[in-house]
Amino acid sequence: MLASLQHHWFSNVRADVLAGLVVALALIPEAIAFSIIAGVDPKIGLYASFSMAVVIAFTGGRPGMISAATGAMALLMVTLVKDHGLQYLLAATLLCGALQIGAGYLKLGSLMRFVSRSVVTGFVNALAILIFMAQLPELTHVTWHVYAMTAAGLGIIYLFPHVPVIGKVIPSPLVCILVLTAVAMGLGLDIRTVGDMGALPDTLPIFLWPDVPLNLDTLKIIFPYSAAMAVVGLLESMMTATIVDEMTDTPSDKNRECKGQGLANIATGLLGGMGGCAMIGQSVINVKSGGRTRLSTLVAGVALLLMVVFLSDWVSRIPMAALVAVMIMVSIGTFSWDSLRNLKRYPLSTNIVMVVTVAVVVGTHNLAYGVLAGVLLAALFFTNKMGHYLTVESALQDHGQCRVYRVVGQVFFSSADKFRAAFNLKEHLPRVCIDLTQAHFWDITAIAALDSVILKLRANGAEVQVLGLNQASATLVDRFGLHDKEGTAASA
Repeated sequence: MLASLQHHWFSNVRADVLAGLVVALALIPEAIAFSIIAGVDPKIGLYASFSMAVVIAFTGGRPGMISAATGAMALLMVTLVKDHGLQYLLAATLLCGALQIGAGYLKLGSLMRFVSRSVVTGFVNALAILIFMAQLPELTHVTWHVYAMTAAGLGIIYLFPHVPVIGKVIPSPLVCILVLTAVAMGLGLDIRTVGDMGALPDTLPIFLWPDVPLNLDTLKIIFPYSAAMAVVGLLESMMTATIVDEMTDTPSDKNRECKGQGLANIATGLLGGMGGCAMIGQSVINVKSGGRTRLSTLVAGVALLLMVVFLSDWVSRIPMAALVAVMIMVSIGTFSWDSLRNLKRYPLSTNIVMVVTVAVVVGTHNLAYGVLAGVLLAALFFTNKMGHYLTVESALQDHGQCRVYRVVGQVFFSSADKFRAAFNLKEHLPRVCIDLTQAHFWDITAIAALDSVILKLRANGAEVQVLGLNQASATLVDRFGLHDKEGTAASA
């Protein structure tokens, strides 16, 4: 017990605390921006980011991953808030959490094994592009001071780690934020700051049960939004967990993460916050700043609340240029540059899946659509490829009185036509033997193809014998086959 506590919480204290502080500063403008997108007060997003981070630190299945209010979730809430108000949003957040907990108990997190690496790469590249695009409004129609500050921030981020001794001790994004804030205040620069994005809350969040009627009509209103939020939230969280797994070379419990996200959203709804999920940008900041354990996530949440409530005068003076520099670093670090170098080396189908995933996510700003498109396309390519791994060879035996067909490979809906076309159904022979020792039948389409071949051969006067049918295939034949089973042998 103590060993587990030490490993998951206190094995990396200094780096986790510093990384958590960097993440907390980076969360503030994001939470405010997402609140504006959803059409709610900035404090709704800030409270959500605080509560999501704190709860997920204890309940999540991926140590070091950051959960908070996100743009993907905010986009799903716009219509609900506009048509029915904040209280229905809080109720929808509670239901979203309950659905996510149910998904965890149903072990839906295990479905991540069906997401190919090309889809994950496309997801990562798309998010990197979206993160960069989100910074462009802060870099358009501004004075030269903003560009200079942003460039200086990037210089600090990439050069400070090379400074002897302290360069490896203090995260460079934190140094960037502190230095640029001091410069902006010292020179009195008239540039956009965090305070210009919206008013920061001056009170702690309180327990708040949604003021909505507890009846079927309310459920009809919120359920479509809650279901969409649950799916998108879990999808983004599972993908982010996979990315952090690869960055840290450590495993995570996807089903526990589903439950943790659900509990975090329920807590958020009860504290007056909007729904949220894992954030790849802030998770990358945390990892690149040295955060590894649950402590970094907890520090990020607690520090966020303390900053916006008790240090709001100082936090509001942070120049947005500093945070833009940090997010550009995240965008550059997140993008998989190897995927561009490997375009000529990887198969065309792999590249198409990756590019389509990127295009759909960037085009729709909806992560679920992009990942779904990528998964479906990858499945289509895989199915088509497997359909080609079927060979049927034939030879005459017994002085030309019997033709033996040897089937090797997988027979299913994609290869059923190829299987059927391999038989000469017009050849007049006394006997035909179909050797399926090295074949496997997967679905009713394959069984229908076998039925068609056997029945047509028999109609042509041949005695048909099926050999080597394995147990799983024989079970499908017994259940769904139409031809009689005489002469069919099932191998052990």
